[in-house]
Amino acid sequence: MGRASTTPNTPAARYRAPALEKGLDVLELLSDRPEGLSQSEIARALDRSVGEIFRMLNCLVERGYLAIQRPSDRYILTLKLFELAHRSAPMNRLLANAAPLMKGLADDVQQSCHLAVVEGGHGVVIAQRDSPSHIGFAVRVGTIMQLLRSASGHVLLAFQSAEDRTRILSRRTSGESDELDGAQLDALFAAIRQRGYEEMESTRVRGVRDLSFPIFNHRGAAVAAITVPFIERLDMPGDTSLAATRKVLAEAASRLSASLGGRNSPLESGAQGSVAHTKR
Repeated sequence: MGRASTTPNTPAARYRAPALEKGLDVLELLSDRPEGLSQSEIARALDRSVGEIFRMLNCLVERGYLAIQRPSDRYILTLKLFELAHRSAPMNRLLANAAPLMKGLADDVQQSCHLAVVEGGHGVVIAQRDSPSHIGFAVRVGTIMQLLRSASGHVLLAFQSAEDRTRILSRRTSGESDELDGAQLDALFAAIRQRGYEEMESTRVRGVRDLSFPIFNHRGAAVAAITVPFIERLDMPGDTSLAATRKVLAEAASRLSASLGGRNSPLESGAQGSVAHTKR
């Protein structure tokens, strides 16, 4: 990510805040580098001198946005941005409304569940509930997932306008591989909208089948996805089948959407359009 080029007559040039831009460049760069980067690596990646970013890195460390990993002296993101996001009213409302529903869902199906949203060009888990039984599989809060390789990501993308979907995909990490072309993605998202949810084998863990439903806002776009990583239990009495789990999960998603003022129907078909498959 190099420095943006602007001319003195453009609005972006007239209202630039160079110090703020440098800080945001650092945060955005490190968000794609969970292993962290050294000071010199950050300078090279941003096409800046070490001297330009030295004070910026110190400031971000002092304010708690970055931490230094010892002994490698690599800079990594802390959870401060994640914590700030949780303080916002919409996020607080989503989490507060989801908590009791997720507890009831986990109790009913004896499976774990988690809630994910879009952050930049990826998905992030913002809430999770363990299975109440002694055996279970769960995804941790803060887990980052590739949108095109997860059930949550498929749902979050499928229930967006074509414009928003293209914008989200354009912000993906450059290293992410594409297994489907634009036409195949259009067909995938259309099928998800038609049935109202995604169901697929986990791309990370063998034997886990992911069920994911959208949480809608007032426009009928997905603001979150609620997902059960289903594992088949052979020792549980009662109906804990995949079909039963799908039904309970659908009801929980519908209730959560309603609690947020969302409508339980996707965007009008005309608004969905086709996605212009864009890579970074």
